[in-house]
Amino acid sequence: MAAQQKLGRMTAGGAIFARLKALGIDVVFANSGTDFPPVIEGLAEAAAQDADLPLALVIPHEHAAMGMAHGYYLVTGEPQAVMLHTNVGLSNGATGAINAACEHVPMIVMSGRTPVTEAERFGARTVPIAWGQEMRDQTALIREAAKWDYELRFPEQIAPLLDRAYAIAQSTPKGPVYLSLPREVLCEAVDAAGLDAPPSIQPVRTGPDPSAVKAAAAALAAAEKPLVIAQRGAGDEASFAEFGAWAEEWGIAVSSWWATHLAIPTDHPCHVGADPGPWLKEADVIVVLDALAPWWPDLHPTPNVKTVINIGPDPIFSRFPVRGFRSDIALRGESADTIPALVAEMQDMPRGPTVAARRQKLSETTATGRERLVEVATADTERGITKAYVSHCLGEALEGRTSSVFSELGTKLGFLTRREPRSWFQEPHSGGLGWSFPAAMGAKLADPERTCVATMGDGSYMFANPTACHQVAEALGLGVVVIILNNEEWGAVRASVAGLYPEGVAAKSNIMPLTALKPTPDFCKTAEASRAFARRVTDPAELPGAIAEALKVADTGRQALIDVSVLPD
Repeated sequence: MAAQQKLGRMTAGGAIFARLKALGIDVVFANSGTDFPPVIEGLAEAAAQDADLPLALVIPHEHAAMGMAHGYYLVTGEPQAVMLHTNVGLSNGATGAINAACEHVPMIVMSGRTPVTEAERFGARTVPIAWGQEMRDQTALIREAAKWDYELRFPEQIAPLLDRAYAIAQSTPKGPVYLSLPREVLCEAVDAAGLDAPPSIQPVRTGPDPSAVKAAAAALAAAEKPLVIAQRGAGDEASFAEFGAWAEEWGIAVSSWWATHLAIPTDHPCHVGADPGPWLKEADVIVVLDALAPWWPDLHPTPNVKTVINIGPDPIFSRFPVRGFRSDIALRGESADTIPALVAEMQDMPRGPTVAARRQKLSETTATGRERLVEVATADTERGITKAYVSHCLGEALEGRTSSVFSELGTKLGFLTRREPRSWFQEPHSGGLGWSFPAAMGAKLADPERTCVATMGDGSYMFANPTACHQVAEALGLGVVVIILNNEEWGAVRASVAGLYPEGVAAKSNIMPLTALKPTPDFCKTAEASRAFARRVTDPAELPGAIAEALKVADTGRQALIDVSVLPD
């Protein structure tokens, strides 16, 4: 507080950082522009007097800044802040905002607004881009992704508006918010007294309706063939452990259909893998655990279902215009609250003899399934390297490490063994590619002792603005490992075409227009431009050694990249 009092007055641009620190924000991921002079001057004057400020990081591309903030949140659970440059910076960051909204990631997104005045006011327009960057509705670029948005009108609004932004971002369901920052306002002076005060607004954390918890517990206790489909994890470490123990105690099958977070260890006796199809055919009670799209309606019939229970921060996903999945019972709240409530409600309920038999059958079935995954992963090595094989090798290499894998059309859960919460993250279902590389960097920045690996397709790597990401990794000493699963094409697009037109001309002729990425660039040189360890792998026998070497290099704080030539799926 003493440092704040010494300042007396400071530019509004610097006051933003002081208030963010008071709200608990430790890092601001920033991409500066011509709207930033009052921000930079404010930071300099505050730092000169030892004010308590968050670390301001230069991130040379907005998509990378948003991805790093996303990854930082995933391993810390703390909301993040990103500061971008006017409308053009906001447009580059919009994909990251869409990803954050889809995954309920709390984030304060700010961008400057080009000066409104043309002269005779401090901070008015100077160079031609000040005219070129003006928009009638700049916020429209990310309005659908933001829970709340506003434009700063007066410098004295900084503390109350940031308090409101923080509280809304953190309230159930969490998500990004947006604040526009006109340059003239940032140039004004503001009294720094009180900028270090506690937040004036607290977030709202919604808990499940007790009657809904009772109804869900009764349905599950009476179920003969219950099934849980989980996509976005099982809450915090405590609820993750409770969920796994509860599933085993009641003998409940758990499927990780397109899982973006790990909800249960992949080698858990009740984890039936990524395909819910066979289990959906028989299920009488289905729990949809924080899953936007729990199955493929045309592919996965549910003929025997009696009750569908949706659980999540927003269990019916109200911000999405169309989502018609059945919901007979809904438990609203953070998974860290809803799971313990359901477990506690079922604690003293009787368990019939069918539960023990169901548990035993599940254990035998899943053990056989895991053996089959290993066989599949290691079977095609004479033909070449498959994604399954890369996943298997990486899983073995990470044994014994505290690690997080950020997979974006890269390695596959199941073939890759994962056991701990926050050990697996897949690209958001919004599909904003180029996410995993910066997300891994953000996670590494947040937890330097954690091994962070980004696995991605060659197309996704190009989307990540790799030159910018490698530069940041070198500048900050982030020893991340990037593994490119390089099939020289948009593999996801190929799969989508084949899935929609299995008997079509493209599938039959194996000619897929608009999918090829040939000739493949020399990605190793891109990484080496920032002094990274880089290696190209084409021989399956060399892959385990290459991964081990890359992990060893990353342990020293130096980034590493492996470009792996893989067969098309």
